[in-house]
Amino acid sequence: MKIVVIGGSGLIGSKVVKHLTQQGHEVVAASPSTGVNTITGEGLTGALTGAQVVIDVANAPAWDDQAVLNFFETSGRNLLTAEAAAGVKHHVALSVVGTERLLSSGYFRAKMAQESLIKASSIPYTIVRATQFFEFVEGIAKAATEGQTVRVPAALMQPIVSDDVACFVADIALEKPTNAMIEVAGPEPIRQDELVRQYLDATDDPRTVVTDPSARYWGIALNDQSLTPGSAPRLGRTRFSDWLNHTVAQTVAH
Repeated sequence: MKIVVIGGSGLIGSKVVKHLTQQGHEVVAASPSTGVNTITGEGLTGALTGAQVVIDVANAPAWDDQAVLNFFETSGRNLLTAEAAAGVKHHVALSVVGTERLLSSGYFRAKMAQESLIKASSIPYTIVRATQFFEFVEGIAKAATEGQTVRVPAALMQPIVSDDVACFVADIALEKPTNAMIEVAGPEPIRQDELVRQYLDATDDPRTVVTDPSARYWGIALNDQSLTPGSAPRLGRTRFSDWLNHTVAQTVAH
């Protein structure tokens, strides 16, 4: 089967490409670096010729409100139009758990716009919504740092490692389209302050975590439902503590 992965050179995309290639599929890793640009349309027709499945895991290069909206709307329209012309049978897109609950953020408004375009198109689809990745914890801490203090709320999360996300996306791409949303999450919930605290402790970071109920997550006020999945997510196998131990061990080894 020919499968095109949009954003195929990124964190998730490169892992999806590897999984599907190992299973014997013809996989095109499509990104501007390989001559496929969903904003300009460059290379899209050639890349999609003969493709049965398209997986879109691309992310916006700029995150201010208008830029990210322009990216997802323009990319989505161009991609879906090219897919319809190519006769693509399944469009799989990676989105974020809780998107509809996070609309005070321009980024999540843009993701919602992307999802709406997919639902309105004629192409059978599956939207895979993932929780935050373990790999994001360093960025969460950095964004919440003031001097040597990291102020984060105690809101509940259920983060997942990127490897598990990629496995789920690859598997779902080979299933029949659901014309619906599938949620994927890590195996266990954890509060954001504890997530950051465990990361800093494990990496011998001297910063102090302060639990602050009024602290924002990228400008968003959180509650325990904001970032957590519904009642029936697909759960990854990797626990945060295991990932943390492995990550620290790798760092020490290098």
